[in-house]
Amino acid sequence: MLKMSECDFLRCPLPYNHMLSLYISNGKLEKVPKIIQELKMNTSPDVVTFNLWLTACASQNDVETAERVLLELKKTKIDPDWVTYSTLTNLYIKTACLEKAGSTVKEMENRTSRKTRVAFSSLLSLHTNMGNKDDVNRIWKKMKASFRKMNDNEYICIISSMVKLGDIAGAEDLYREWESVSGTNDVRVSNILLASYINQDQMELAESFCNQIVQKGVIPCYTTWELFTWGYLKRKDVEKFLDYFSKAISSVNKWRLDQILVQEAFKIIEKQAHTQGADQLLDILRNAGHVNTDIYNLFLKVYATAGKMPLIVAERMRKDNVKLDKETQRLLDLTSKMCVSDVSRNLS
Repeated sequence: MLKMSECDFLRCPLPYNHMLSLYISNGKLEKVPKIIQELKMNTSPDVVTFNLWLTACASQNDVETAERVLLELKKTKIDPDWVTYSTLTNLYIKTACLEKAGSTVKEMENRTSRKTRVAFSSLLSLHTNMGNKDDVNRIWKKMKASFRKMNDNEYICIISSMVKLGDIAGAEDLYREWESVSGTNDVRVSNILLASYINQDQMELAESFCNQIVQKGVIPCYTTWELFTWGYLKRKDVEKFLDYFSKAISSVNKWRLDQILVQEAFKIIEKQAHTQGADQLLDILRNAGHVNTDIYNLFLKVYATAGKMPLIVAERMRKDNVKLDKETQRLLDLTSKMCVSDVSRNLS
């Protein structure tokens, strides 16, 4: 900013807006007031400045400051746009000020037109979060009357809204409509319905739906398999979990270790004393390049609970360049006194 000041580039709000956006996106909200102050010393804020300022307020659930910002915006005779009222509505919803949210969402809609198409999807989401199903349907009809064809992102928004509002039948109707008008086979749309089935523990229906979309040309992605992975993990179905977990990891070039998923999986496997499941899970993790001391300790805990002794674990850990810690040694000493288990395929 100093260099820009020396070059006399700070006579408009644009550089400050970029800095505000950067700080907000990186969570450095404490720097926002200083940038606003510097901006006012050199130039005048524009509507983007005020919208970014409101975004910072919303991130902190600071209703009082947000309302002062809106008042200041109006005093400068700058016209608020749909983003202004969208941000305020979102803040009011988060802080349970639903009466105020109802007022600002109307102001937002008044500033929505064909030229601001993306605003319609924001309206759908806001009304959904307020539980206004009738308004969601009304806005959707308004969108269809305003535009010749809805795009995939808009179908994602409306189908997600129906699911959140508990209208699964409505979501299914919209999905079939999307299938009939879109030739993209965008798996993101399919994953919304799939997630709704899995979240309701309708795993058989989810599998049937997945088979149907694949036959129609939709290609499952990592998220698809991850949904099944968590669904069967919640069911404590180790075999199905391992099958879909393997598919999930195989669907990406490089998998990032999901500590929560792995810990939960080993926890369930340990409760079932499922040593074969532990072997297979360790095998999958090793092939993905994600084994460490903690994972080996979780693996050993399964054998300790099952009262069995795994073979050549210490040797395998050395080969994998994984260090033994005190817990590893304790578990190895404990399991060494137990009956011998068959050599697992991942330890061979």
